[in-house]
Amino acid sequence: MPGRWTQPDHSQGDANTIGGYMRVHGRPAAFEGPDGLSYSVALEADATGDAERPFGAYFLFLRWRRVGAQGVDGHLESDYLAHGRTADEAIAALGARPLGEVRAVLFALVSQLSGDALGDGVGRRWWDAMRDEG
Repeated sequence: MPGRWTQPDHSQGDANTIGGYMRVHGRPAAFEGPDGLSYSVALEADATGDAERPFGAYFLFLRWRRVGAQGVDGHLESDYLAHGRTADEAIAALGARPLGEVRAVLFALVSQLSGDALGDGVGRRWWDAMRDEG
């Protein structure tokens, strides 16, 4: 499937927030992770089972395949980062987060997977792993 490009419509919101970016550009935001891989992000919500905060919203990061046919190779999910009385309310609250904060959440999730003991968000890149002997 080829990519598509549309003219940004800045009347749709603040492109510096994740929700605004998605409305302005008409597509999900994408980030390069600290592992050198590409990730798209979606805003999702689920019922929490908590009467005080019935819905929780979280980031779903789709990791794109680097080699071979284009497609999704895996995903990462954040914890609930916003809550609301409805799923739409929780997603709207999550959508108000700045893009830099979304990137920081992605880096933290990737670092947890890569065993980044220093917590510097860099982790171990695939090309470093390929150099290892044995």
